[in-house]
This record gives sequence, structure tokens and C-alpha cells, in this order.
Amino acid sequence: MNLTQIHPHAILGSGVTVEPFTTVAEHVEIGEGTWIGPNVTIMDYVKIGRNCKIFPGAVIGAVPQDMKFAGEVTRVEIGDRTVIRECATVNRGTAHSGKGTTRVGSDCLVMSYVHIAHDCHIHDHVILVSFVGLAGEVEVEDYAIIGGSSAAHQYTRVGQHAMISGGSVFGKDVPPYILAGHRPLSFGGVNLIGLRRRGFSNEKIQEISDIYKVIYRSKLNTTDACGEVEAAFRPSPERDHILSFIRSSKRGIIKKADVENIDF
Repeated sequence: MNLTQIHPHAILGSGVTVEPFTTVAEHVEIGEGTWIGPNVTIMDYVKIGRNCKIFPGAVIGAVPQDMKFAGEVTRVEIGDRTVIRECATVNRGTAHSGKGTTRVGSDCLVMSYVHIAHDCHIHDHVILVSFVGLAGEVEVEDYAIIGGSSAAHQYTRVGQHAMISGGSVFGKDVPPYILAGHRPLSFGGVNLIGLRRRGFSNEKIQEISDIYKVIYRSKLNTTDACGEVEAAFRPSPERDHILSFIRSSKRGIIKKADVENIDF
């Protein structure tokens, strides 16, 4: 008895395993070595990379939960070596966004019951802990971690190497290299442990810390603080990314917590 439903036009690479009670739709491409667990649903217009693992109950490629969606062809793309745990959902994009594709990068860990809405862009090495909910068009940069049961407003961004505490709700952008916590979600210092684990030198971490002292501890508004950083610090990939991220923010960045013991 055939316990799976794999459309004959679906493209499965060598070494792909599809466990019982799983459905794979017609317009699906799965890279070599990927394991698809039991009771998974992979709907149309999905591309999954190599050596991924998709656990039971996950639904990949359902149409977006967006009233503007009109049945157009949109997509989900998932990179290599990404793990999607039980009952996580990744919805397709929408045409009206101008993107049309929901993207999850390589080497990501998407834990149980995470929801990734239409047109989100999850970069590489991201960890989304259980019950995280991302509204439409959220962007999460490389190596960011979002704690469990957190919820992100549509269009918000999380910078690379940032870490957000569990149970957070945020409608402002979270800049790169920082810790974010408190209620409401606020700047909680530089992500010292995370940066050290990723091989950042002490000198580089100090540079990042000094930049954020200007942004968050000076009396300057955000625009003037960015100008001060640009004038006071030599160009570097980290300085330039911080400035670019903040200056391009459409929703504004999270504020400093009302506490004095922030560890820079």
C-alpha cells in the first residue's frame, strides 16, 4: 500500500527520503539527500535545497494568509542543510508585495510551531525558537536568534548576529550585533557571547560596543548619532552595516531600556 502521495512531476534529487503519509505536490523541487518526515505537506511552487530535514506536521508552501492574494503563482525557496521542525509553517509569497517569494536560507533551524508568513526573508544560520510568529515581509539577517513565543510585526527587520529574548513582541527594527529584551522590547547591550562564538576579535567587539554607546547613550537623535559614528569611526564592514541598517529603517529601531546596567 502506497502511504505517500508524490506527484509524478515533482523533482526529487538523489537520496531524497519521503516518509509515509506525506504529500508532495506537482511544482516541487527537493535537493539531494533531503529527508522529508511523515505527515508533511509540501504544496505547489516550493524549492527545497540539499540535505535538509523536514519534520512531521510541517506545511511548506501553503497560500499566504493575505487578503490581497489573488491566486497568482508565488513561491517558497529553502536553502541547503536547513532543519524545519514539527508543525512549522512556511507560506508562499504574494505578487502585490513586489517580491512573490518567501525565502529561508541555508543552515537555519526553524523549531516547532514557527510561522513564517508571506514574503519573509530569513537569511543563513538563523535560529527561530518554537512558537515564533513572523508576519509578512519580515527580514531576519544572518546568525540572528529569535527567542520562543516571540512575534514580529510585518515589515520589521532583525540585524545579523542579534539575539531577541523569548516572549518578545516587536514592531521596530532590531539592529545588528545586539541583545534585545525587556518590555517593551529594547536595546540590551551588545551580543558579546554570540560575537565571541562567531570569532569576532576583542578589538572588533569593542568597536561595535563603542558605536552603540554613541547611538544609545548620547543625547543625539538617531540621525545625528549616525552622523557622529560616521565621523568618529573609520570605515569597516561592521560600522558600515550598522549605519546602513539604521538609516534604511522604515519602522525605526528599538529604543534603549530604562535601566543603567546595560553591558556594552
